[in-house]
Amino acid sequence: MKHGFVNVATASPKICVADCNSNISQIIKLAKEAEARGVRIVVFPELCVTGASCGDLFFSDTLLDAAKNAVCSFVESTKGSDTIIIIGFPLVVNDKLYNCAAICQDGRILGVVPKSVLNNNDTRYFSVPSNEVLKLRIGEHETCFGVKQIFACSTLPALKIGIEVGDEAFAPISPATYCALAGATVIVNPFAGFDIVGADERREQLFGAFSAKCICAYIHAATRFGESTTDGVYGGNSLIYENGTLLENSSHPLWDNGICISTIDLGIISHDRRMATNFASVGSNYTVTDFELDITETKLDRKFSCDPFIFVKKDPHHSNGREEKILSIQARGLAQRIVKAHAKTCVIGISGGLDSTLAVLVAARACDMLDKPRTDIIGVTMPCFGTTARTRSNAELLCSALGTTLLTVDIGDAVKQHFADIGHDENDHNVVYENAQARERTQVIMDIANKENGLVIGTGDLSELCLGWATYNGDHMSMYSVNGGVPKTLIRGIVKYCADTASDGELASVLRDILDTPVSPELLPADEDGNIAQKTEDLVGPYEIHDFYIYYTLRYGFSPDKLYRMAKYALGNKYSDDELKKWLKNFAKRFFAQQFKRSCLPDGPKVGTIGVSPRGDLSMPSDASSAEWLRIIDSL
Repeated sequence: MKHGFVNVATASPKICVADCNSNISQIIKLAKEAEARGVRIVVFPELCVTGASCGDLFFSDTLLDAAKNAVCSFVESTKGSDTIIIIGFPLVVNDKLYNCAAICQDGRILGVVPKSVLNNNDTRYFSVPSNEVLKLRIGEHETCFGVKQIFACSTLPALKIGIEVGDEAFAPISPATYCALAGATVIVNPFAGFDIVGADERREQLFGAFSAKCICAYIHAATRFGESTTDGVYGGNSLIYENGTLLENSSHPLWDNGICISTIDLGIISHDRRMATNFASVGSNYTVTDFELDITETKLDRKFSCDPFIFVKKDPHHSNGREEKILSIQARGLAQRIVKAHAKTCVIGISGGLDSTLAVLVAARACDMLDKPRTDIIGVTMPCFGTTARTRSNAELLCSALGTTLLTVDIGDAVKQHFADIGHDENDHNVVYENAQARERTQVIMDIANKENGLVIGTGDLSELCLGWATYNGDHMSMYSVNGGVPKTLIRGIVKYCADTASDGELASVLRDILDTPVSPELLPADEDGNIAQKTEDLVGPYEIHDFYIYYTLRYGFSPDKLYRMAKYALGNKYSDDELKKWLKNFAKRFFAQQFKRSCLPDGPKVGTIGVSPRGDLSMPSDASSAEWLRIIDSL
């Protein structure tokens, strides 16, 4: 429950048609098992107390009385437990029979929600309820009965539960839509239906789209085994979605009692609800019943991805869809800028590192789109004090493999002259020593671009921008920045994709060597063996850690303590708690302190769910304080 995480489950008991005592025993057993595993919300299938396939037995007083007694017995079994449990059963109200879901906790029935959109088979037995919410008694329990109900957790305000029953979820505008607009962040769907070819795929598409559109969690609990097979076989996969993402899909063997568990993150839902200004509210005509849950730091039953592709949605139709889509967005953005600027050439500082490699690959695609010769790409190598033979060679080989123009401008003498002009000792390898080289390189490529009627293509990536790992008015600046929306870990994935799919062996070979080269700005002299001495990740931290923090900070605004907890789940097998905390503090400090560099970024395409452009993605004061974030980190 802490940090908005809630463990939820679907539970599918072995149904014995019309034997309510047997069914309720199974339900109690599974409910207790789920609770023992840390689950706080458990959803059982539609009509699970009696079985959904009772047919005309639903008209039997014997069955209906047994169902009511079984529900009362179940409610008694929940005393002392704050776990929320939803079960399905038939109920007579004012001489009408309804297909209902009861939400129970700690010896109480919080409410009973009837199915309101009936299919042809339903109408033989069940009635359509009115919109009125009534008070009624089930055994010794007083409760509310009606469709328009929301169940709200007073101790975790982000948790509001809405219920829709069975296949009314397939209605053009389902009851869950109105529940979501009334504030429900978690929709539960007790379900029983025939398992026919294509049904699982349809449900996955439907509930995934609904969860994304209505910005909610969706828990679909399908019956698994035991229903009558007279005219069909009941079944299907239970599904747990969060804001469009499938968290869990039941895969238990047919003959097992199935408990399908995952952890939903109400922080994600609350954040996106706040951001969605078009999310209307119809909450005034809903009855809200409050309940409480203990807020504890339970074990989480979900995986937290540190996959670099977390920044971009997966294309289900193409295995390499995301890499191709990113390259296409970058190349199309650059191609249009070339046309609009009437530029003849693209000028790129080629270092032999990952970022400039991706930039020149994008430029090559842009030229191909415009039917321009790749010789209009001018790759400029600018060796200086820290340049190694390996990176210089890779820069040259890359340009050769792609067929671009290559220029070499040794900036060593120019930088030394600059040191002399400003009175700096060249043996003092401080920030002046480093930044003078970066600014000289920017001056060189800017002037070459002026000379060749060209655009300077920026190479800096999203990770560097978030950390401020760029020289202000040096590599920080360009005329169009193609990598500004792509984090470092994702750049590595895209370059690997280009290497794996390259038809040219020379290109594939140089790309793989670039991938194996340590990330470095090469602003300090190489070691005595000529190897890179200045390794970026030793200085600012591993990019896979920072990109994890960047994504969840910018996408959802998570607090540092939540980030730290999630990072331990995602990266704890590779890094110690102290390391994760150290780099979290470093990230928070740098992210705030370096905003001034992001406030004046050049244009460039956004490719994923987050960006830092000051013109639309990140509006943040350059002099904001990080004190509150650092206070939380220090308390971890």
